[in-house]
Amino acid sequence: MKVYKFGGASVKDAESVKNVALVLETQGFEKCLLVVSAMGKTTNALEKVVEYYFKKQDYQAEIEIIKQNHIEIAKGLFNDNHPVFGEISLFFDDIDSFLRRNKSPNYNFVYDQVVSCGEMISSKILSEYLNEIQFFNHWLDARDYIKTDSNYREGIVNWQETEQNIAKLDKINCYVTQGFIGSETNNFTVTLGREGSDYTAAIFAYCLNADEMTIWKDVPGVMTGDPRKFDNVELLSHISYEEAIEMAYYGASVIHPKTLQPLKQKNIPFYVKSFVEPKKPGTKVGNSEDNELTESYILKENQTLLNVETRDFSFIAEEHISLIFTLLAKYKIKVSLMQNSAISLALCLEDKFGNVNDFNEELQQSFITQMTKNVSLFTVRNVNIETLDQFYKDKKVLLEQISKKTFQMVTT
Repeated sequence: MKVYKFGGASVKDAESVKNVALVLETQGFEKCLLVVSAMGKTTNALEKVVEYYFKKQDYQAEIEIIKQNHIEIAKGLFNDNHPVFGEISLFFDDIDSFLRRNKSPNYNFVYDQVVSCGEMISSKILSEYLNEIQFFNHWLDARDYIKTDSNYREGIVNWQETEQNIAKLDKINCYVTQGFIGSETNNFTVTLGREGSDYTAAIFAYCLNADEMTIWKDVPGVMTGDPRKFDNVELLSHISYEEAIEMAYYGASVIHPKTLQPLKQKNIPFYVKSFVEPKKPGTKVGNSEDNELTESYILKENQTLLNVETRDFSFIAEEHISLIFTLLAKYKIKVSLMQNSAISLALCLEDKFGNVNDFNEELQQSFITQMTKNVSLFTVRNVNIETLDQFYKDKKVLLEQISKKTFQMVTT
């Protein structure tokens, strides 16, 4: 069985949905499972709904805008009397009904119940369209299969229960389901982290013992850098699981960080291909002998640099680091780079949940801190040490770190 993941850009409008069918024609539409993201920028739009809801602004007007966008897409795919239009309306009625009835002040809980609807609607539209053109499939609600804890917006998968659920699927059929979402023991929706649809595909691939998994992107495959940010980048035709994991960890946006480990454990070949040119080979991620050690560039923007010092100028010791990392876990802040000296600790942080100010405030009860926001972390994998000078041009460097294969610098 094959697992395909289609991101938001690949289903952003009616023509894009039709193109998914063209991609499937080139690959063969049999014994496969499709994981689909929300359409275009729908996730961002639904995040705005949640924001307006908590600010007591007119969130219903925003819901209506998103609804009409999806109806317009459906009009380009179906006859006016197709039942999918009723399905679309029901999904948006559910969002409005939930927000009117909700009593929970938990932002993350509300976020997951609302934002997850983007994937539900897009997968329903794609499934119905494929059935309409004789690509017969079964629509699945991923929440019936992927079970998690109650860590809203960053759900941790219950692998035992999830495997048991997915193992019940008949592998001779084709399926369409949602990325990004699962559910907890009370069946409330839990999302798997922003951009988590890749991870969903890997979960299904692992539990189905898939023959292969492919992510369809608007780029030819894994490049030596984001072509929107770097010049003269090239395609990596083969890289190892280990290299792909490292690149994802350092921030390469083409692969979600959690995706690789489930595939590596069962040695499931993983491809990144272009939905614009589906016949081209793209990038294959596999065993360690398949690896191109080409210099690659990764830029993570909107980072925060935090310098931490002890108040009595004593050494930064294990108990200090333990306290700092306890607080990082409490506020769900990711460390992108860490460097310590005798009396200070420098942290480059990724603040996905907007908690860095609260984290800094609590940290200041025990330490002296200095915070610099909106910095960038530039990483070079498989770096040629002899040519490092080129990376310093026109940059104000706040922090740098060099290892055998990796060079990193934090800049303003």
